[in-house]
Amino acid sequence: MTTYIKFIIITFLKSFLNIFLVMFSLVLILNLLSELDFFKEINVNTYLPLYLALLNSISHIFEMLPFIFLISTQFFFINFFKNNELDIFKYSGLKNINIINILSLTTFLMGILFIALFYNFSSSLKNIYLELKSSYTSDDKYLAVITNNGLWIKDKIDGKTLIINSNKIENNFLVETFISEFDDNFKNIRNIQSDKVNIQNNEWIIKNAKVYEENISSEIKNLKIKSNFNFERIQTLFSNLSSLSILELLDLKKNYELLGYSTVKVDVHLHKLSSYPIYFILIVIFSSIIMFNSKNFKSTGFKIIIGLFSSVVIYYVNNFFYVLGNTERIAIIVAIWLPLLILSFINMLMIRDINDK
Repeated sequence: MTTYIKFIIITFLKSFLNIFLVMFSLVLILNLLSELDFFKEINVNTYLPLYLALLNSISHIFEMLPFIFLISTQFFFINFFKNNELDIFKYSGLKNINIINILSLTTFLMGILFIALFYNFSSSLKNIYLELKSSYTSDDKYLAVITNNGLWIKDKIDGKTLIINSNKIENNFLVETFISEFDDNFKNIRNIQSDKVNIQNNEWIIKNAKVYEENISSEIKNLKIKSNFNFERIQTLFSNLSSLSILELLDLKKNYELLGYSTVKVDVHLHKLSSYPIYFILIVIFSSIIMFNSKNFKSTGFKIIIGLFSSVVIYYVNNFFYVLGNTERIAIIVAIWLPLLILSFINMLMIRDINDK
């Protein structure tokens, strides 16, 4: 029996690795084409687009893991059916449910490793990619980060550089804000201090601004300054959470809370990551059940089409709930875990007579 278990695990891992490499190759080619198009009018080293495509592909392939697990399970069973190995297992006392259990446990351990190791690796590469790519765009003129000292913004507009620090964000306002203006030579022009800054639009309205300019201080009730940032843009600045490791996400959440910034997107992302090992198991069980129920169909293409169609449906259902969670229309726990509960229920209904297949 132990020999059969080892054989099943090794065969499944080989199937997964093959599909993983195929999907990674496809993603790499698509990313490479995108990078070549981006750099077509920029004189850069020949290998830079390939390097950037490689960095970005690691992160993309992580997002495709549910799909890879589903297709890997399909090909695992296709090979079993082709070689009549399933019948050998049955004669040896290994039932269909036992095979599913072995695959589920293997998948769960793989899921833990992917979250603990591969995700943190892919996020670090994604961060390198974003930093390197930004050096070839105008985005390097603008910067916004959240630390335990509040929100920091670097903005460049109308020949001036603005360095902005704010302790808190409330609705469309920056609270307790200090702004330093510099000219092209980075000489300080003036400093502005205010308890409340309206950032709803790209023309900020600084309430009761205290202005310090050449040793002269003054107070302006409604001072207006232009900025490349507004409340909506600041909200979406930190949306690329895939470039942050799990520890960095937890730190970001803490800083968001200190700043008064919504942690919903970070919470959704963290819940999504924590759900992945369970999600992978459910995908593998679902795919296994489909393959057992369709083993009498001789067409391999038909089985693959069923798997592809199923994966697309599952993806869009998950994405629908994910969007609802990000927009706070439903609770985060519901957004992430309800689709998995639905898939679990479907699996329970379909698996009852699996040993008879």
